[in-house]
Amino acid sequence: MIYFDNGATTFPKPESVTREMLGAVRTAANPGRGGHRLSLRGSELMYRCREDVARLFGMDDPSRVIFAPNCTAALNTVIQGSLKSGDHAVISSLEHNAVARPLEALRRRGVTYSIADAVDGDDDATVDNFRRAIRQNTRMIVCTHASNVFGVRLPVERLGALCRIYGLLFCVDAAQTAGVAPIKLGGSDIDFLCTAGHKGLYGPMGTGLLLINSDAVPESLIQGGTGSLSSSLDQPELLPDRFESGTPNLPGIAGLSAGVRFVMSHRGLLERESALAAMLYDRLSAVNGVKLYTSRPEPSRYMPVLSFNIEGEDSERVAAVLNDRFGIAVRAGLHCAPLAHRSYGTLDTGTVRAVVSAFTTRAQVEFFADSLYRISNLMKK
Repeated sequence: MIYFDNGATTFPKPESVTREMLGAVRTAANPGRGGHRLSLRGSELMYRCREDVARLFGMDDPSRVIFAPNCTAALNTVIQGSLKSGDHAVISSLEHNAVARPLEALRRRGVTYSIADAVDGDDDATVDNFRRAIRQNTRMIVCTHASNVFGVRLPVERLGALCRIYGLLFCVDAAQTAGVAPIKLGGSDIDFLCTAGHKGLYGPMGTGLLLINSDAVPESLIQGGTGSLSSSLDQPELLPDRFESGTPNLPGIAGLSAGVRFVMSHRGLLERESALAAMLYDRLSAVNGVKLYTSRPEPSRYMPVLSFNIEGEDSERVAAVLNDRFGIAVRAGLHCAPLAHRSYGTLDTGTVRAVVSAFTTRAQVEFFADSLYRISNLMKK
C-alpha cells in the first residue's frame, strides 16, 4: 500500500513509537493510583511525554500539557468549557466539524457564532473579515491553523494579535500543522492549542493534546477520579488533573512521547514535505482532466495537503480506483469539513485528498501522478 492519507493519520509510525507502546504495556500500570513500582513507572512515562511536548511547543510549564483522547475532545473542552449563554464566538470558513458542531450545539443553549471568510492568498482580507465579525459579546475566536482539506494556512499570529486588542480568547486547531509547521507558544497570543497526537506528531490513534497558554482555564467537561485530592467531592483545580479524570491511555501517551521525539530529531519537515507536495501538484497539473483548487503549495501559505478532482467523476469513485487498482490510499468526500467545501464550491462533489508525510518518497509521488494519468484516460473511455 502506498499511503497518501496522512491528513487522517500518519502511516507508518516510527518504530520507536511501537517500542514505547509495548514497553508501557509490559512495564507500567495505572499512574497516580498507587505507590508501587509499576504505578510510579506509569507516572514517569506520562511526565516524560509532557516534558517532550512542552519542549517541542516552547512551553515552560509541562503541567499545562493536557492529554485528551483526540483533537476533537480537546476542542470541545475549550469551546464548551469557556462559552456560556449570551457569549459569541467567531470561526473561519474553513473549520472542521470538531469546531462547527460544538458551536452549533451551544447555539441551542444561547451561544451565538459568526463565520469569517478565510481568503486564500489575502491575509489582510482574512483578518478584516474576522475583525468585522467581532461583536460586543464576542468572547473567543476559534480557528484552524490550516485547512484539513485544502492546506490553506490562516494568519494565526495576526489573529492572535487581534484577540489581544479586543480582549478575546484565542483557540487554534493545529491538527494539520502540529509537528510539521513550527509552533512556539511561549510569547505567543494563542491561549489554547488543540491538536491530534496521531497526525504530524506521529503518535498512535486515540491521543490528543490541549495546551493551555492562558490564565483563563476552561471548565472541565468530565469529573471523576484523578488520583489526587480524593477526599473531596469537588474536581481538583490544579493542572493537569482538572482535565484528566479516569484511567489514561498510557500506551498511547508513551507512543506519543516517542513520536514527538521523532519530530524533534527531524528538522526541516515542512520544507521537505512541501517540496514533495509541490512536485505532486506540478505533476497533477499536467494531467488532462484533473482539477486542483489552490495555488502551488508554498510552505508560507499552505501545508503539504492537496485536494483535487477528475472532472466529471465522483471523488469517492476515483479514490476507490486508486485503492483497488493501484494500491494507493487517499481520502475522498467531505473530510468532516463541509464549511471548507462550501467555500471552495465542492460541497456537492467532495474532493480527493492527498497528504504526504516524513516517510513519503519521490518515487511514490511519481507513481501517484502516473496512476492519476492512467485513471483519467481510463475514465474518458
